[in-house]
Amino acid sequence: MWSEFKAFLLKENVIALAIAVVIGAALGKVVTGVVDDFIMPIVGAATPGGAWQTATWDIGSMKFGIGNFVSVLINFIIIAFVVWRISKAFIKPAPAGPATKPCQFCKMTIDAAATRCAHCTSQL
Repeated sequence: MWSEFKAFLLKENVIALAIAVVIGAALGKVVTGVVDDFIMPIVGAATPGGAWQTATWDIGSMKFGIGNFVSVLINFIIIAFVVWRISKAFIKPAPAGPATKPCQFCKMTIDAAATRCAHCTSQL
């Protein structure tokens, strides 16, 4: 039973997923720190006083927290932008493989995914 469980952990990449979750949580704290400590002071200086965050829209007896929603939306957009920039810095696109290749029989250029040459009709 233990060997089956160990095989499951290794086969299903559970360990890799656990490591990704831990690293993701740590990166989330870094992003939150960057946003809270460096970006939000600039946003706070650029926006009017903090009273707008408590603004409500009253319709009869219902109160909608418009200011809180706008504040959360701005915070989300800033965090999403920072995460996007960090991912762009660390994740580089893989170089594209060649789109064409030479036919091994007639030496004409054909599509890299071709299974038959369009020029000499040889099976590749």
